[in-house]
Amino acid sequence: MPERGAGAGGERGGLAWVVTEMAAPQYVAVALPPVAGLLAHGWVGALWGLLAAALCAGAPVGVIAVGVRRGRLDSMHLVDRKSRRGPMLTGLIAVAVGLVLLALLDAPVIVTATAGVMLGWVLVMGAITLKWKISFHTGVAAGAAVVLAHVLPAAVTLAVGAALVGVIGWARVRVSHHTPAQTLVGAATGAGVAWAVLALTL
Repeated sequence: MPERGAGAGGERGGLAWVVTEMAAPQYVAVALPPVAGLLAHGWVGALWGLLAAALCAGAPVGVIAVGVRRGRLDSMHLVDRKSRRGPMLTGLIAVAVGLVLLALLDAPVIVTATAGVMLGWVLVMGAITLKWKISFHTGVAAGAAVVLAHVLPAAVTLAVGAALVGVIGWARVRVSHHTPAQTLVGAATGAGVAWAVLALTL
């Protein structure tokens, strides 16, 4: 019998499944750079953000989608912790290359910093998940809130972000993909990485 937090988690359907699908970390990572770029620099920033999303998140999302279609991966959520290694390696390479290119192209600082946050997530949460199944859902969502708090009113953004992360954590536990501890540590780690990277770059 699989341990709690490691299995597929009941039948699909209901609010918890809607939340867990919509808040998939790949989708949040794709949306974050253009949104941050738009808020900081208007449509020019959004275009830079789209480039960052394509460079840093496009390849990992594609690898996971192909793996799911061919039956090598369980889902876009990578429920099986062991299946995360290949996509994480792809993500590490993609984000590192994307970050270098964005720096060479003199992209807006917030866009480059967001790519740096993504690299931090892969390195830190990726290292943890090799030993323990940390929640990327709550980690990426919490980190995204920290990034957006730099381009929106901070107190309101962080309060709304905390509420959304709480809902996402509830959903991940509800569908039996994570334990409460895994969601809490994920949120703290993702937010901490984002704060550290932004403190060094902005």
